[in-house]
Amino acid sequence: MDIKRVPVSIYAEMTPNPKVMKFVSNKMLLQTDSAEFRNIDEAKPSPLATKLFHFPFVKEVFISGNYIAIAKYDIVEWDAVAQEVRIFITEFLQDGGVAVHEDQLSPAQESPSEEDGAPALRTEDLGEVEQRIVDILEEYIKPAVAQDGGNIAFMGYKDKIVEVQLQGACSGCPSSTMTLKNGILSILQKMLPTLVDDVVAVNG
Repeated sequence: MDIKRVPVSIYAEMTPNPKVMKFVSNKMLLQTDSAEFRNIDEAKPSPLATKLFHFPFVKEVFISGNYIAIAKYDIVEWDAVAQEVRIFITEFLQDGGVAVHEDQLSPAQESPSEEDGAPALRTEDLGEVEQRIVDILEEYIKPAVAQDGGNIAFMGYKDKIVEVQLQGACSGCPSSTMTLKNGILSILQKMLPTLVDDVVAVNG
């Protein structure tokens, strides 16, 4: 019996970070939250990311849901290479290539871990305020950040300061400070008045 494959389509989208381009697929690439690969060694669980690192201008690869956010070095402009990358990703997925072997992801790639200098957070360890912060990030912040090809992970809460980790397009983005202060901080202060004084990015 002939099973018709749904053609894979990929479109490229600029993000607020000029160094990062988001490539959106019509199929899911990752079921878990996200995976970030900062070099080819980290990319072993992801055949797609491994291949992308063969492009000399690729600096980091971030995969989440149905998109890939690629950070580039300054040696080229996206105008010159975006089409080539888009076609490559389309053909890779069309040929049945696997974006990520999720069973091979270490916890460090799914969420911040002790390797980054912070223990991996477990929901059951969170206090009431911390849980509220996580819920607000999940419901209000993450979807907006994902639109821009990024992700945000809660890292800690101490002395009324919320610590987060920025991933994907948000990491190193010139406008991420504005996002933190104007967007995330104002939402948290509105929803948790008197409990949040500031938001800082631990990798900002």
